[in-house]
Amino acid sequence: MDEKVQRAAERIRAAERVLAFTGAGLSTESGIPDFRSPGGIWDRYDPSDFEFDKIVRSKQARRKYWEMSTAFYGTMRDAEPNPAHLALKALEDMGKLTAIVTQNIDNLHQKAGSDPERVIEIHGTAFRVSCLGCGASFERDEIEDRLAAGDDVPACGACGGILKPATISFGQAMPEAALAASFSHARGCDLCLVLGSSLVVYPAAAVPMEAARSGAEILIINRDPTPLDSHAGLVLRGPVGVVLPDIVRRAAKVS
Repeated sequence: MDEKVQRAAERIRAAERVLAFTGAGLSTESGIPDFRSPGGIWDRYDPSDFEFDKIVRSKQARRKYWEMSTAFYGTMRDAEPNPAHLALKALEDMGKLTAIVTQNIDNLHQKAGSDPERVIEIHGTAFRVSCLGCGASFERDEIEDRLAAGDDVPACGACGGILKPATISFGQAMPEAALAASFSHARGCDLCLVLGSSLVVYPAAAVPMEAARSGAEILIINRDPTPLDSHAGLVLRGPVGVVLPDIVRRAAKVS
């Protein structure tokens, strides 16, 4: 493992344009359960209840959605960045990191000090609420205060439209601008770090594959195998919060 860590550090040292692609495995190390893992949200709720069309059609579905989302939001709001988030900030400070494409909705990259302009939240963010009617945007805590006061299906104060956390639900269209920016960075990077992602959720998981097709080297750090392992120049098994900081420290010493 030590040899692989050293090789990874040398890859970062040699790279000029590093793209980081981050998944749920990064957030679990900050105490945020993976939706799909045992003990996650989908152990307690049926994901089919939260399909986008149901949320739009049914006030009862929206009530249940807010109940689920609020139960999860408190954990995210109180979570703190772990050493992997801080290592990416260090990589940014080294002038290597062009962007972070994240599947996570927890704001932890920004909490760690990463430039918000470099963070592409491909599945949205739980820290904003959007109106599906007029597009108005609200701070999440403002809407949580209304929920706590008994407004269990809050509506838009501007137009009366449906409010929903600014995250992507099952069946909801992906944000076109975020997708376009993600693939643009994938085509332009020379090294793509895949960190804590199972790479099974599409179209997000196509971003590292686009980097590979465009000639970038792929470096994967994950506890479990991924479909992209055979395309990677280097695969390291283990917790991202342990492995990545070691790599970045070594890269900084020789840069």
